[in-house]
Amino acid sequence: MADHHTYRVIVRGTFDGLTAPARERLLAEVAEHEGIAGMRFGPEGSLAYDRTLKHFSMRYVVTSDPADGDEMAGALAEEQATAHLAERGYGHGELRSTVTDMDTMKINRKR
Repeated sequence: MADHHTYRVIVRGTFDGLTAPARERLLAEVAEHEGIAGMRFGPEGSLAYDRTLKHFSMRYVVTSDPADGDEMAGALAEEQATAHLAERGYGHGELRSTVTDMDTMKINRKR
């Protein structure tokens, strides 16, 4: 078994208590974060949202010990998301994660 697994984690949440400056900043950058542009997985994460500024998602690649499981990968990504949002002053509600272990994922190829 490998020393580590690579996980793709989608962290979802709802913006809450955004200040006027935070809303202005998000709206000014919406083109960079909506649709396919905001859906990249990476260690630094990527933020995706639309003009309504209601829901958002962040996509991360997390490398973790497989013994720690999906829960640890989700918790690590949620910590990163919380720090990223707080650093920018983006208020939010509860976060939830969806985790995919890329090392155990089965790929069905067409013959």
